[in-house]
Amino acid sequence: MKTRPLWLLAVLVVGFVHWAEAQQPKKMPVIGILESGSRDSSSERVEAFRQGLREFGYIERETIGIEYRYAEGSTDRFAAFAAELAQLKVDVIVTASTPGARAAKNATRAIAIVFASINDPVTSGLVASLARPGGNITGITNLSPDLGGKRLELLREAFPKITRVAHLWNPDSPAFEMGMQNAVQALGLQLQSLEIRSKRDFDRVFAAALREKAQALIISPNPLINTHHKRIVDFTAKNQLPAIYSNPVFVHAGGLMSYAPDINANFRRAAIFVDKILKGTKPAELPVEQPTKFELVINLKAAKQIGLTIPPNVLARADRVIR
Repeated sequence: MKTRPLWLLAVLVVGFVHWAEAQQPKKMPVIGILESGSRDSSSERVEAFRQGLREFGYIERETIGIEYRYAEGSTDRFAAFAAELAQLKVDVIVTASTPGARAAKNATRAIAIVFASINDPVTSGLVASLARPGGNITGITNLSPDLGGKRLELLREAFPKITRVAHLWNPDSPAFEMGMQNAVQALGLQLQSLEIRSKRDFDRVFAAALREKAQALIISPNPLINTHHKRIVDFTAKNQLPAIYSNPVFVHAGGLMSYAPDINANFRRAAIFVDKILKGTKPAELPVEQPTKFELVINLKAAKQIGLTIPPNVLARADRVIR
């Protein structure tokens, strides 16, 4: 008889503990965004990611927190930023460049990492394979090295008289140059390789392009190059050179044309990966995806300013036209 009050008390205590735990607000998940560009140049794709999150009920500052880190085109800042996000113990790190993904992976093996648009995650050693990424990282590849030939074809179709093309690229991504060399041989073009390793290289490569009488430019994606997109666009406009870019941000800044995966769509889709991870799926169980949407963007205003006419057959293929 004396033990019953103690037994009842124990039940009441356990019940109260469970009730109290249920009343505690759940910890708000936090996403770390590690961006290669500036806040301004990254605004569209970051907003696309936030929109993707909203579709799953994640509202910034209400049901989810977001920590932003912008490298401003300086890849040497990635390591410190990734370490900061790891120290904050965010739930997922989202990034878009190979250097950013590598820095995040070096900073943590415990936090899930989602890349929204990188070139070749297998060759770069980020994942074991597309189907079975392994480890704590997965996401969406943009297949950009394979698109160099397509960009050259569009450039040649728009301007059939060109024979010499200058290629602006960063040696950190050698696949771009190799893919371009194969494409120019098939098209009967001459390729001038112009390496951009730092912001100090732009004046040198611009002078080299003019000295070698380049008739057009093709620009491969890279955080440093993308950050200085206005500088490149101004050079092509001043010298009346047709150019095709790997990012529509160049075209919106006054560039002529771009052909690329829809990066905004990739970022929006990255929210699907994040939602699955927050609900318990491990990154190793989520296969790396490839983009399904590509965009040809043409700026007719830019064409008119440098005295060029875009053929109707090329214009008809554009997904977006800036007039």
